[in-house]
Amino acid sequence: MSANSTLLRRRKLVGAGPRQWVGLLYVAPAVALVIVFFIVPLGMTVWMSLHNWPLMGAHSYIGLDNYWAIMRDNRFWNALRFTGFYTVVVTVAIFAVAFPLALFIERPRPLTGFYRTFFFMPVVVGFASASLLWSWLLNVDSGLFSPAAFELGLTEKKVNLLATFQPAFWSIIAMVVWKVAGFTMIILMTGLQSIPPELQEAATIDGAGPLARFRAITLPLMRRTIALALILSVAGSVLAFDQFYIILRGGPRNQTLTAVYWIFNQSFVSFKLGYGAALSMVLLVILVALSLIQLRLLRKPEGLD
Repeated sequence: MSANSTLLRRRKLVGAGPRQWVGLLYVAPAVALVIVFFIVPLGMTVWMSLHNWPLMGAHSYIGLDNYWAIMRDNRFWNALRFTGFYTVVVTVAIFAVAFPLALFIERPRPLTGFYRTFFFMPVVVGFASASLLWSWLLNVDSGLFSPAAFELGLTEKKVNLLATFQPAFWSIIAMVVWKVAGFTMIILMTGLQSIPPELQEAATIDGAGPLARFRAITLPLMRRTIALALILSVAGSVLAFDQFYIILRGGPRNQTLTAVYWIFNQSFVSFKLGYGAALSMVLLVILVALSLIQLRLLRKPEGLD
């Protein structure tokens, strides 16, 4: 029996060899892309972060000095705090809009296809293009919002929405929700459609109302879908740059500097590429930590198959 088992195992290994090579050939392009566009740039960023690397001239090795400098960089920590605040607010706002839209377009009804297309259309607009559009809409003189409010008698004069922090911040939130909510809506809609209708029907027969069904059936079964949408939303918000650079330029009074904006400033305005690389590595570690925390939401609750 032992000899036969050994022979069978050898035959399996010999037969599996060609299939393994075929599998490797299939994944080789993806592996090459990951190496070229992620592993190599990541290694170069780590190497640059250990150097004084000006835009012009020779670079010199300085060890961890860039990282020690980050500890004293109050502007970076302020930018990081603002980024965290923005991430929480915009994520809540996106879900507050996307979830009702997903519930609205989930079931087939007249014009459902039109509604799905209409709500999703802003997603196909690039962030830079959307930021330029909203930069015009928010212009105090030639834009739409402020002159329209003045003409309708809602304000006594044209109000510059970008002059102070509160209206500028909420204008950015409105723009991002308009741009991104359709994408989150589609993710949540797929989660809703994956719920077996028999569960909803059985709960209805048992006398459960819409709110009870939503709390007891919809939310638990959409755990992974919600977690996926949450991870994508948080990652995108932490890396926010275009809207703050194009519309606000970090203003008013540097109150809307994000972490990525400060990295850009140090790297391509102050030309301290080594320090910018160190800042990037710190932000990467923070983003990975946040993603790992959120990935715990993807685990099935104990007792569920």
